[in-house]
Amino acid sequence: MPSELEGHVALVTGGGRGIGAGIARELASAGMRVAVTGRTREEVEAVAAEIGGTALVGDVSRREDVERWAAEAGEIDLLVANAGRNVREEHAWETEPDEWWNVFEVNVFGVYLSCRAVIPGMLERGRGRIVITGSGAAYLRHSGSTAYSASKAAVWRFGETLAEQLESRIPVFVISPGLVRTEMTKRAPDDAPWTPPELAPRLVRALASGRADALSGRYIHAEHDDIEDLIRRADQIKRDDLNTIRLQR
Repeated sequence: MPSELEGHVALVTGGGRGIGAGIARELASAGMRVAVTGRTREEVEAVAAEIGGTALVGDVSRREDVERWAAEAGEIDLLVANAGRNVREEHAWETEPDEWWNVFEVNVFGVYLSCRAVIPGMLERGRGRIVITGSGAAYLRHSGSTAYSASKAAVWRFGETLAEQLESRIPVFVISPGLVRTEMTKRAPDDAPWTPPELAPRLVRALASGRADALSGRYIHAEHDDIEDLIRRADQIKRDDLNTIRLQR
C-alpha cells in the first residue's frame, strides 16, 4: 500500500551523519524524495546515494548556501531543520568567543535561515510542514555547555513563536530526539540514559504524515512522548497547553 508521503519532498539539514542521517533514511523509506544537506561532502553524498536522494553541500549558517539548497530541492513539503553543533569541554570563560558564537550561528541562525528559505514556497503552494530538532539541554540541569544549552532554549522559543505566526497554515514542531549515540555525544558515559536511535526518525515520519498537525507548536520528545497518544488527545493538549516547555521541567 503506498505511503501518504510517496513522492513528497523533504529537505533535511545536517543529514550526513547521526540523527539527521537516520531521519533522511526513514523519510526515504516512506517514499519521500529527500535532499540531504551538510558541510562534509563525503558524508552527504554517501547518505544521498544510499537513499536515492539529492546531496546538497554547504554551511547552514550561510544565507547563500541555504537559499541555494531550497532552490535546488524544489517544492519542499517538509523541512527538517536538524543541523547543530556543540562546543567540546566548554567553560564559558575559556572558550574563544567566535567558537562560542558559532554554536548560535549553526543552531539558531541556521534554523532561521532554513525556515525563511522554505516558508514562502510552502505558503504559495498551500502546504508544508516544519520539524526543528531541539534538545533537553534547553531546560535540563547539568547540560554542560552554556553555548549549546542557551542555543537550544532559543531555538525552542523560535519554533513555538513561528508556529503561532503560521497557525492554520504551516504546522511547526520542535522535537527532542533524546540522548542518541552520535559524534556529538561520544563523550557521554556508557551508562548514560541512551535513547534508541530509531525513535526520532519515526517521530519525524509521523509528524510528516499530517496526522499530528493539531499539535503544531508543541514540544515532543521522541522517547518519553507516545505520538499516537498525543494525536488522540490533541484537543485536550491544545486546551490545557500541555506538552509545551516554559523553560522549566
